[in-house]
Order: sequence, then structure tokens, then C-alpha cells
Amino acid sequence: MPFTRRCLRGPRQTARSPEEGAVNRVSMFSSPFLLGFEQLERSLDRLAKSGSDGYPPYNIEKIGEAGLRITLAVAGFSEGDLTIEVVENQLSVRGKQQEDPERVYLHRGIAGRQFHRTFMLADGIEVTGAKLENGLLAIDLARPSVEPKVKTIRIDTAPSAKTARGKTIDVTG
Repeated sequence: MPFTRRCLRGPRQTARSPEEGAVNRVSMFSSPFLLGFEQLERSLDRLAKSGSDGYPPYNIEKIGEAGLRITLAVAGFSEGDLTIEVVENQLSVRGKQQEDPERVYLHRGIAGRQFHRTFMLADGIEVTGAKLENGLLAIDLARPSVEPKVKTIRIDTAPSAKTARGKTIDVTG
């Protein structure tokens, strides 16, 4: 059975028992120069596990200088059949059609299946609205402009040997 071990610097490695065959997985964020990217690594893992079958098809387009629009083809779904949520920078769109027990189909060729499509949003991106029109669900996103931050860090100096010479340190405890 696979197990995960986390090292001090943050690389993630997966190992298997000798019977299963040795497999090591080292994270792309294992560099000592990439600190604090654990949340991003978890998000990428979540995306990789979500897997998608390609339904419904979608487009992503740039709108103006700071806007994005995700358009999903959801023909046959009404507003009540669709749910849009944002949880921890993950945009989820779910669709589930209600079956009409009164309908009798002689042939059913239009896909009426449920779906769950997810998109990872960068920090600061917000959903500004959604519109369902002619079988297309358009979700508008706003990307705020980010000003580069420059912060100068003051360097303190340690006390020199000359100033510490006259002090007595009791180490007998």
C-alpha cells in the first residue's frame, strides 16, 4: 500500500513496498528556493485527481484588460439545473437535469447526463456574474490589477565581541 512522506523542505515522495515495485514521486516544488508553495501543490494534486471526461465542452476567453469569461455548452439545462460555487479558489459548475416521469421517449439521442466541471482560480480572481442564454452558460471573472510590492528589510547587526566582553554568563544552572 502506498504511503506518503513529507520532508522538512516540503518535497513529496511516494514509495511502495518491494512487492508493488519501487515508485518515487518527487514534487516539482522540492527546490529549497520555493518556500510556502504547499497550498499550490495541494491544488494541483486536487486538479489531477478530478479528471474530466470532456463534458460539457467549454471556452475561456479574455474580456477587456482584466476580465475572463468561461462559456460552457449546457444545452437542455435550465437555470434550476445548474449550480456554481467557489470553494478555496476552485470554481465548480454542476449540472443535474430532473427527469420528467410523464415523458415517454421513442428515441433519446440528446445527452441529458449530469456533470461536474472544475476550474482552479488564481488568488484574487473573483466571479462577477453568470448568465444562461441559448444553451450557453457564461461565467464572468475579474482579475484585479496587482501592483508590484517592494519591501526593504533592515539588517540588524549582532553585538560585537568588544561590547559583550564585560558581561558575565552563568552556565552552572
